[in-house]
Amino acid sequence: MNSINPKEQAAKLSVMSNTALVVGKLTIGVAIGSVGVISEGIHSSLDLLAAIIAFFAVRQASHPADDKHRYGHGKIENLSGTLEAVLILIAAFWIALEAVQKLLHPHSVEAVGWGVGIMAVSSIINFFISRHLMKIGIQTDSIALKADAMHLRTDVLASFGVMCGLVGIHFTGWQWLDPVAAFLVAGLIVHAAWELLHESFAPLLDASLPIEEENQIIEKIENHQEHFIDFHSFRSRKAGSERHIDFHLTVCKYQTIDHAHTLADKIEEDIKTLFNETHTLIHHEPCNELCDGCQKTCKAESIK
Repeated sequence: MNSINPKEQAAKLSVMSNTALVVGKLTIGVAIGSVGVISEGIHSSLDLLAAIIAFFAVRQASHPADDKHRYGHGKIENLSGTLEAVLILIAAFWIALEAVQKLLHPHSVEAVGWGVGIMAVSSIINFFISRHLMKIGIQTDSIALKADAMHLRTDVLASFGVMCGLVGIHFTGWQWLDPVAAFLVAGLIVHAAWELLHESFAPLLDASLPIEEENQIIEKIENHQEHFIDFHSFRSRKAGSERHIDFHLTVCKYQTIDHAHTLADKIEEDIKTLFNETHTLIHHEPCNELCDGCQKTCKAESIK
């Protein structure tokens, strides 16, 4: 029996929780006439859509490479994160527009207690769901799950802000606190969208890995420097949770192909200890006749 994919399970949990919150927020928001609660319901609706996209993204990204996608399907997760960021920006625009309408045409918010209750429940549920998603996202290096977790963390703060606005209305009677809370929600959503775009869109353009990760990889290569002359043309990129590294390795021209192949295997194995999913391509080059390092490497013992 195949083991359950933890990424798919986490994404499915997010879909179920967001479905419940959408129904609860929209029902209570319409009932009490709170634009803040309704805006949170719309936000959760997009959370739900994003969770559904993330679920199908992690499922598809887990498929192995095939004839049409020889580098795998990892970038589907990056596309999922980018789409989620776009959805968040749309939500922010709609919420801000509704808040403006509420300021221009104010009306009283009734039964504030129900609004406070659903916001409190939403904050608690999303806090634990987002923490779980981020934990699995970090363990599996899934940008789709981490994006969903970041979104829900923003929802926690947004729900708390709306709840504070409703409490303020209850004690002061200031109806403008509700749309102001909605504006705060929109601001938080825009901030989350920017962070998501930065993390998820860059790999779609084959941006290099962070300098810290590249330094770790280079250190692993240099641990074998007694067996090669030098390395150059180093490149790196990321697709979903997969990291792709390639570089040229200059070896002594008098060494055997078997020696060079064994050296490459050792370097690849060391690099794989750094990250979950890593694909390394090494191009071997022979040294020239005047190579200073040739004498040392040619006399080196066979790699064990």
